[in-house]
Formats: sequence, C-alpha cells, structure tokens
Amino acid sequence: MAKPDSVFIYIGTYPDQAAARADYDVVKDLHALGAVGGYDASVVTKDDAGKVHVNKDETSTRHGAWGGAAVGALVGILFPPAIIGTAAVGAAVGGVGGHLWRGMSRADVKEFGELIDEGEAALVVVGESTLQHALAKAELKAEKKVAKELDVSSKDIDKAVRDAATQVS
Repeated sequence: MAKPDSVFIYIGTYPDQAAARADYDVVKDLHALGAVGGYDASVVTKDDAGKVHVNKDETSTRHGAWGGAAVGALVGILFPPAIIGTAAVGAAVGGVGGHLWRGMSRADVKEFGELIDEGEAALVVVGESTLQHALAKAELKAEKKVAKELDVSSKDIDKAVRDAATQVS
C-alpha cells in the first residue's frame, strides 16, 4: 500500500522510442483525467555511442508538475555525467536529486540503471504515490519494468523545485 505522501518511480523499457512515447501519452492522459497528482515523465534513450538522452517536449513540461526536474535528477543519479547527452542541469535538478538519492538504496540505483539497455527506449515517470495505482490499472505496454515507492516526501520534491525557481527569478 502506497504511503499518501511518498514518491513513486516507474521505469519501463520498450523496443523503440515510438512504443515508449505511446505509453508516455497514456501517462499524460491520466494526468488530464485527474488520475495522478504531480509527476514528471520522459522518454529516455541510449544511442549507439552509449549516450543517454532525455527526450521531453514542451507539452510534457507544462503537464508535469515538477517541470522536468525529477526525471533529470533521476537520470543524473543513474548515469555518470560523461554519458548524459542531454543537459539535465540546474538548481532544481540538484535539489530534487538529493532527495531522490536519500530515498534509494544502491540496489535500486543499480536496478534502475541496468534496465535501460542500448538500442532501447525507456519511459521514466517520477511522481506522487497516486501514480502507482493509476499506472497499474493503465496496463502500460513495457517489455520490462521496475516500479518502486521511495521513502521520500513528494512535498520535499515540490519544495526543492519551488526553491530553485525562486533562485532563478
């Protein structure tokens, strides 16, 4: 049973970016229907050179309450900066990353990172605990998936994003 204020991470892998994007659209639709609370979602790919790319569009950034910070922070934890092909920087990513890192074990980090293999795409969703039930009912089409509830407060993530926004303004 999900704790009401916890953070939930879902990573599913797909044979290609189009299949991952289809489930990404399902997550956006769930948010539009009010089935999930705050979240951040992105399709993540790893190219032939081993570089990791976080593929976001403007619509997802507007829908995601955490504005790209949560997925960027998670990718920053899972992969060394040298292989991240997409700039995932900023105060929000740093603050959110600190909270996520404290909520994960080393085994979690290893499991999440190993799930994204070269030549595949992944859907990465980080959000409030309401995601857990909604994604289970949505029956996403991932070939492999890992879903974990972290011992991290979604309110702490919200605060880290707000604090970073005030530093930028």
